[in-house]
Amino acid sequence: MSGSVMPDRLMLLDTASLYFRAFYGVPDTIRRADGTPVNAVRGLLDMIARLTTDYDATHLVACWDDDWRPQWRVDLIPTYKSHRVAEVLAGSPDVEVVPDALEVQIPMIRRVLDLAGIAVVGAAEHEADDVVGTYASHADLPVDVVTGDRDLFQVVDDARQVRVIYTARGMRNLEVVTDVVVVGKYRVLPEQYADYATLRGDASDGLPGVAGIGEKTAASLLGEYGTLDSLLEAAADSGSALSASVRAKLAAAAGYLTVAPAVVKIVRDLELPSLEEAGARLHPVVGESRTELERLATEWNLGGSVSRLLDAFDLRR
Repeated sequence: MSGSVMPDRLMLLDTASLYFRAFYGVPDTIRRADGTPVNAVRGLLDMIARLTTDYDATHLVACWDDDWRPQWRVDLIPTYKSHRVAEVLAGSPDVEVVPDALEVQIPMIRRVLDLAGIAVVGAAEHEADDVVGTYASHADLPVDVVTGDRDLFQVVDDARQVRVIYTARGMRNLEVVTDVVVVGKYRVLPEQYADYATLRGDASDGLPGVAGIGEKTAASLLGEYGTLDSLLEAAADSGSALSASVRAKLAAAAGYLTVAPAVVKIVRDLELPSLEEAGARLHPVVGESRTELERLATEWNLGGSVSRLLDAFDLRR
């Protein structure tokens, strides 16, 4: 609040997750005078204004997909995110299927984030999830991760005050995900979530999982054996109590289980700029940057979204 000192709290945005949600949640009839849609820009700014205010963020990083489908992950599991891919020309690199009406807005999003002084951080050959995972694992202050992606549940850590603000049910139904919530939903601890997702599979990421092992069985096995590695050790031990049926299923998926953990687990050790180097601390937007943002608000038909963002950041004095 203005006139008082806020305790430091870092907010990490899974930025693409949010601007996709904004694009589909705000009518695309909202356009600039030249006809270019600006619904994703407007929606994202409103999300940031609300989130930083409601959750008392003092630091903010918009984590960016420098590579939304890293080749090293595809080399391990070729189906990884394959359903989200379009081949433009034979022999050309895969590109993510992004609606044209959203694609044209991404440079505008980068421009307004820059003018607002919001740190944007990506990493070559890595996804935004990996940037989130690295900052969340090493920050020395409480962390809120904003995403609609369940994969990031693996970074939840009550002991280190790392939570997920889950957007899957919309901005009016945000869910604060803690250790207790993960256990309640999936019957596994956050640190077991990557192994759980490996066993169960995830169609949204093109992960086949182990045939015949669904959510309940995956949770039960991890409840008994703790980790995927321990489970596989038990499967290799003829004297263990593991059932013949589960042994057979794990054996049939041996190739997949060799590579899947590296794909599913979020990278936590990227070399990234420190929060200070990235300029993550929020502050009022002043001077030429404020003037330019206000000008673009009119020129790009951003309505009250820029004003709401500026007002939210003005509280960070």
